[in-house]
Amino acid sequence: MRPIEPFMTEFLTGTYKNLTIEQVTRQVYPVWTYSSMVLLVPVLLLTDYLRYKPVIILQGLTHVTTFLLVLVGSGVHSAQLAFFSYSIAMAADVAYLSYIYSVVQPSYYQRVTSYVRAAILVGYAVGALLSQLLVSLGRVSLYCLGVVTLISVSVALITSCFLPMPETSLFHNGIYSAQQVNSSEDSESQDCLIWAKTVKATEYVRRMLRRLLLDCKKCYSSAAVLFVCIWAATGRCGFYQVTGYVQILWVHMQPNNFTAYNGGIDAISTLSGAAAALAVGHMTLEWSVWGELILGGFTFLITGALFLMDLTHNIWISYTCFFLFKTVYMQLSTICTFQIAKALDSERYALVFGINSFVGTVLQSVVTAIVINTESLQLTVTSQHSYECQTVRRTKLRLPREDFRLVIRQREKKMVSD
Repeated sequence: MRPIEPFMTEFLTGTYKNLTIEQVTRQVYPVWTYSSMVLLVPVLLLTDYLRYKPVIILQGLTHVTTFLLVLVGSGVHSAQLAFFSYSIAMAADVAYLSYIYSVVQPSYYQRVTSYVRAAILVGYAVGALLSQLLVSLGRVSLYCLGVVTLISVSVALITSCFLPMPETSLFHNGIYSAQQVNSSEDSESQDCLIWAKTVKATEYVRRMLRRLLLDCKKCYSSAAVLFVCIWAATGRCGFYQVTGYVQILWVHMQPNNFTAYNGGIDAISTLSGAAAALAVGHMTLEWSVWGELILGGFTFLITGALFLMDLTHNIWISYTCFFLFKTVYMQLSTICTFQIAKALDSERYALVFGINSFVGTVLQSVVTAIVINTESLQLTVTSQHSYECQTVRRTKLRLPREDFRLVIRQREKKMVSD
């Protein structure tokens, strides 16, 4: 629950930080995009090796650091450091679903995916709704919202410390464990023991990289899985690009409007997305048959909503389009997540989710570099949003139905035989 987020642009450009829209757009917000791209790979490798829980705790620590810097820092460099810390937290998102998949049976993947997604969205919605109520009815300052956010993420950090530790790691299971490097031979000198550990660690890294390449080849050899992963990566790029900069569009449409309903629309759209994600977990559709129609049709729908946001000058039409975009995307993202999980062996979840996140972040960095940071273009706020709409539109893919059915059947047969 982070109540300050729907009003982050207003907070940074208001009297508290006195940054300009130009500084926030071109110098502050792009930091978390570029940093996430660099950090995703090492975080991915550490996630399974450390067995998820330490990475979840790291995410809590970086969230606390982020909002401390937002509250007490000043100037562009402090804001950039805060968003660098925020990028670490974003990169660690892959640990959540991988953690859940490591402790439940494959038959429950569809349901737990919807539960986890809905829980995350409900938490965000409660924070957004709380911020709107405090701002509109209580006339609470944005600084107080930042304090509430800091308290909330601190509680989340403490809670994460009490999560049970998974007994095994999904991806690195069988390659190397800390127990393999033990001190059973107490008579050996300390230097010999250190040398043995170094050799073990070197061998682990070599085997890990080799298995990474082999697993990547095996995971993406299926055209069906590949296409769903492409949708997931490009959809992630478009979603975070839109949600990251939509506040700037709204400030452009309603400058100096402290009583804007950013928090309210964020809360409503997130709750609607949570309900849609939860409903997916209880649907009995044959996704291998209807997946193409659902993904393609609804992708065109949210693309149309984004183009309408670009064309209109009415803030309420813009709010409505954003509500439709976020609700539908959350549902489609949940469908893609459990479809990928059903088609893969359990030890490859973190790998595939991490690669999808990395590809999406690379695409987002490219879009940011072209649209936001290219000085020769000097695009206006509405022109930037129009370009981002086209990014989302290109996520429409034709999924090979028969191939996906084959993958699911083979996966189910293996589960039965095991």
